[in-house]
Amino acid sequence: MALTKVLIAVKTYPTISSKYDELVCTAGFREDGSWVRIYPVPFRKRAYTEQYKKYDWIELDLVRNKSDFRPDSYRPKSLDSEINVVGHIDTKHNWEERKKYCLGKVYDDLAGLISEAKDKNICTSLAVFKPTDILDFYAEPVDRNWSQKKLDTLAQMNLFETNQKGEFEVVKKLPYKFKFRFEDKRGKVSNMMIEDWETGQLFWNCLARHEGDEQKAIEDVRNKYYHDFAQTKDLYFYLGTTQKNHYVSHNPFMIIGTFHPKIDKQMKLF
Repeated sequence: MALTKVLIAVKTYPTISSKYDELVCTAGFREDGSWVRIYPVPFRKRAYTEQYKKYDWIELDLVRNKSDFRPDSYRPKSLDSEINVVGHIDTKHNWEERKKYCLGKVYDDLAGLISEAKDKNICTSLAVFKPTDILDFYAEPVDRNWSQKKLDTLAQMNLFETNQKGEFEVVKKLPYKFKFRFEDKRGKVSNMMIEDWETGQLFWNCLARHEGDEQKAIEDVRNKYYHDFAQTKDLYFYLGTTQKNHYVSHNPFMIIGTFHPKIDKQMKLF
């Protein structure tokens, strides 16, 4: 079977699963600009050479994920399928090369996008979205620990036994949900959670720098996403649905990543 080449644009914060262990949802673009979701991937257990970064080109053997009705959902042929990093697109010329693949189709009307998601003949579940205005970025507290039931199941299955100490350290659960409040072209205001791995890692890095002061760490994350990305960058959202909520939730989308080149100087003239 021919390998599929994918430009990685999304890596979500890891979650734990009683079936597959610790997982990351990856999504990106084929060479023709179409979306593909890759799940499940036990990313942190991959060999270092297979731990791809955002905007790496990877090649792997993908098959349709038959347990997921969303048409862009694929999975590695097996959890041991080799993933080859075959290239990378950098930020030269204000993300010019990245824009060719990532900005082929951009939505700016959230209601229209949701309508496409609910239409079973279309079933859009991944999209690039351009907010008209960013109103806020904030944190909401959530449970601080993973479900004990899931942790117990993983322990019973010996799924932690991977490092030199005989244990696999499960990624720390974020104690906050980070959300954007934004407006679309029709003036619709929405609050949407961001699940990007980089957001979670930024929080942990800021927390360490501030010696455990969570409010200072939150403020640093807000400064990056609101005062930097929203105010000085040409900000787009990568949006995705969850299989569980796709047809159930009024708005099934969450932010799974950002695309944020500098504001083009020509745009400023208008």
